[in-house]
Amino acid sequence: MYEGGYKKLIVYKNACELRRLIYKYTDSFKKEDPRLVSQMRNAARSVKQNIVEGYKRDSIGIYINMCKVSYASLEELIEDIDDCFEDERFNSEIYDQLNDLAKRTSYLLSRYINSLFKMEREGTWRKNFK
Repeated sequence: MYEGGYKKLIVYKNACELRRLIYKYTDSFKKEDPRLVSQMRNAARSVKQNIVEGYKRDSIGIYINMCKVSYASLEELIEDIDDCFEDERFNSEIYDQLNDLAKRTSYLLSRYINSLFKMEREGTWRKNFK
């Protein structure tokens, strides 16, 4: 079975774990606030899915843009995590776990986007991804 190179990326693995945890920890309040749960789950899913979709495109520019969409979704999710903690939907242990993973993922995604820009400038993208 083929596994895309994106599956080897730590940022992608983190995004997968973050999505899994968001689904797990929002389950307890999905009946009382289904809109918030849906938004958080969609944002978490968007982080990983846009990395995948962009990777499969035939343009470094499109890939960079898709990674930037992932980054924006992640920042939205971080704000929702903060809100859930402030509204006492997440205890401090869950908040710390989600916040730490989300912030590490944000850092890695930012660095990854910068490295993609560098590959684009140097013209090395095709060698690395094709």
